[in-house]
Amino acid sequence: MLISRAPFRVSFCGGGSDLPAFYEKYGGCCLSTSIRKYMYLALHRCFDEDQIILKYSKTEIASNHEEIEHTIFRQCLSDLGVFGVEITSMADVPAGTGLGSSSAFTVALLQLLHAYRGEYVSAYKLAKDACEIEISKLGSSAGKQDQFASAFGGLRFYEFMPDGFVKVEPVIMDSSKRAELEDNLMIFYLGGTHSASEILKTQSDQVSRPDRTAAQLQMCELARLLRKELQRGNVDSMGPLLHENWELKKTLSSGISNPVIDLAYGLGMKAGATGGKLLGAGGAGFLLLYVPRCAHESVREALVDYKEMPFEMDNSGASIIFIDRDYA
Repeated sequence: MLISRAPFRVSFCGGGSDLPAFYEKYGGCCLSTSIRKYMYLALHRCFDEDQIILKYSKTEIASNHEEIEHTIFRQCLSDLGVFGVEITSMADVPAGTGLGSSSAFTVALLQLLHAYRGEYVSAYKLAKDACEIEISKLGSSAGKQDQFASAFGGLRFYEFMPDGFVKVEPVIMDSSKRAELEDNLMIFYLGGTHSASEILKTQSDQVSRPDRTAAQLQMCELARLLRKELQRGNVDSMGPLLHENWELKKTLSSGISNPVIDLAYGLGMKAGATGGKLLGAGGAGFLLLYVPRCAHESVREALVDYKEMPFEMDNSGASIIFIDRDYA
């Protein structure tokens, strides 16, 4: 048996500039961290070598790649020529909740299949190939940040060049300041799931409007400023910059926020949070808040109707976490 895992991510500022419709004209950037919540995939050889067995929210048994219904499974298995295996997926959080689960799945699957073939693959190639599969081959409206965040892991600044190259840089922080930042970030599950692809398609289609372009460019500047402030040790800058980014993000598409999200965000801010945002494309899922320690309990009380998700930052990125000796 082989087991791979790839982390989910929390995006802070600049999201949306990783869409081709934007970065191919203006370049883009974002700042995000991976977290210790993971997508897991386990593989072992089928007794019947003429079958492919896939277990996710349903079970598929196929006799060839073309019969596979799950599009990412089908594309990855076909591209890498893998057959006669059983693969099971598991995750720490629900899909469609704004933590980059689809891309974490693709990255973890590619890592797993390359390991099964006895191949080493770099984090950059994992991310690049995952982007090609999701965006170019399967026609997703997604951007590039999720695949790179899952493959590389850590607190990083991503720069999206007009030619498609992605520059990846760590955000260097003093360990005590990093711990303070981690401690002051709180995540609450508001419920529901969303179709990121639909929201991002609308956002991508409207990127040429001058007001949307200006807002997205300002969000990129906020990402650059946040990197600078964090590296200076000014972790409390996170709150106001998140808030400004969220206010700009809501102008990009009508599907990003709704009354439920606005209510929860307002309750958190009134209770002592200094900023925050809905994670992911928008519409549902997890609410991120930056909360100074003195206000943690008041924010918890204000948002008592929502499930808090404790988390820690991840530093490892995608990896193989178990190799049975028969596969080594």
